[in-house]
Amino acid sequence: MFGNHDFGASEFKTWSKAQRKAEIGKLVEGYRNGVPIGIVLKMAETIAGSQKMAKKHLCTFMTLAEREKAVENESASMRILAAEYLL
Repeated sequence: MFGNHDFGASEFKTWSKAQRKAEIGKLVEGYRNGVPIGIVLKMAETIAGSQKMAKKHLCTFMTLAEREKAVENESASMRILAAEYLL
């Protein structure tokens, strides 16, 4: 969906798991302050190294109610993607 862009992936591979988790926490704060969920999802995946790990970290930082609301608020195509990461 997002194409083959590096988005800093090579740099994030050198980070510890704790650093990656903390950075994803910052992305969640950015989302709460208006960053679009699509950007948060892509960057979380890039930082975490996989969609599975991104989902794990996002679920750590966001409540179920907050994740459900994020999915509900998206357009049809983005709703599907958001649900894959957040639910």
